[in-house]
Amino acid sequence: MDELFPNIPRLFTALAEWLSCMLFILSSPPRLKGRRLVLAAGGALAVQCLFLEITDPLPVFFWIPAMAAAVGLMFLMILVCSDLSPAAAGYCTVRAFILAEFAASLEWQLYFYTAYRLDRYSAPLSWAFMAATYLVVFALSWHLERRWSSPAPLTVTRGELGAVAFIGLAAFFVSNLSFVYSNTPFSSSFITEIYNTRTLVDLAGLVILCAYHLQRQQLHTQRELDAIQNILQTQYQQYQQSKESIDLINRKYHDLKHQIALLRSEGDAARRSAYLDQMEGEIRSYEAQNKTGSSVLDTVLTSKSLSCVQDHIQLTCVADGSLLSFLEVMDICTIFGNALDNAMESVRTIPQEEKRLIHVTVSARKGFVFLRFENYCEQDLIFSDGLPVTTKGDGDYHGYGLKSVRYTAQKYGGSISVSLKDNWFELDVLIPQPRR
Repeated sequence: MDELFPNIPRLFTALAEWLSCMLFILSSPPRLKGRRLVLAAGGALAVQCLFLEITDPLPVFFWIPAMAAAVGLMFLMILVCSDLSPAAAGYCTVRAFILAEFAASLEWQLYFYTAYRLDRYSAPLSWAFMAATYLVVFALSWHLERRWSSPAPLTVTRGELGAVAFIGLAAFFVSNLSFVYSNTPFSSSFITEIYNTRTLVDLAGLVILCAYHLQRQQLHTQRELDAIQNILQTQYQQYQQSKESIDLINRKYHDLKHQIALLRSEGDAARRSAYLDQMEGEIRSYEAQNKTGSSVLDTVLTSKSLSCVQDHIQLTCVADGSLLSFLEVMDICTIFGNALDNAMESVRTIPQEEKRLIHVTVSARKGFVFLRFENYCEQDLIFSDGLPVTTKGDGDYHGYGLKSVRYTAQKYGGSISVSLKDNWFELDVLIPQPRR
């Protein structure tokens, strides 16, 4: 390179790479917090600066391996400091690297354009341009990243990682081609053209990566919404089937009561009378149970109660169903159906039948409808995005039960919270009551 136009200082490049990594680390679920994060990030900055300074005088032949190693250091920093899978960390690393390349290239081009116009080349001026440019680029990137971020954990497939890696590699190769080989149809030997090409290609690569990320986010969101809608429809169909079954049972019990009355009028023996008394008591018990004030909730609870009896699960409920009158039928089925299905699935795995306990509460609390689902739980759960990670092998098709509960609660301006304490799993749903 011409002495008047040296390459970007390695220290500036290292700082841009570090800032890019920190942007994605702070936008992701944290693995390290507080002092541990500060120490890890500070150590990563020192290593990145030292490595790029040491590899600065290397020949062009070793330049590409050195850059690959620098990208590897960025990957390790993101992987260690944020709670991301290796694939997701690699995805963020590619985006961070191209962002760093663009920020460093833009700063250096603006500095030399201004210095040439003023005929004043100085280190303080280059540092001032670096600070101002990095502040604008990374502040804008932070704003956009926060705006585009999804509450769901970042999950990246191999295909998505490969696509992003290809885009990043192509942008880096084209933007730096002239620094390695000047005698090609796609490179130049003129310094100003080299600077323009590097900045514009990095910008194009950054825009393409952002567009790909947004498209990917929309596809994942749509896929999750489709899965939730399927669950909602399934829960509603189960409600309709349960309602038909329970209506049939009610008719059978009504007929049985008449039969008992006829038998009693025949003057049977005392033993037979006692047996009939017992049958009547069971009928009265059945008629009294799950009478919450909401016919929809009664149907769901009765259906789940029958399943619990088969699996030797004790389900108790203290509920004022009239509080749910403003909820749509399908939404009641979604909340209670999914919450109870998850609880039943959990306690079903407990060997001791006396520990298979589920309790449901529906009450009013300071202008809110408060729903609590509790079940005994002996599992060690891992939480992500406020919800337990599914214990089933196929995470792409399972784990939507609680998400659908949250989605339904948010539909009414409510929220959910999940906790595990002293072997009791608690799901709390809080929904504001409509103003009259």
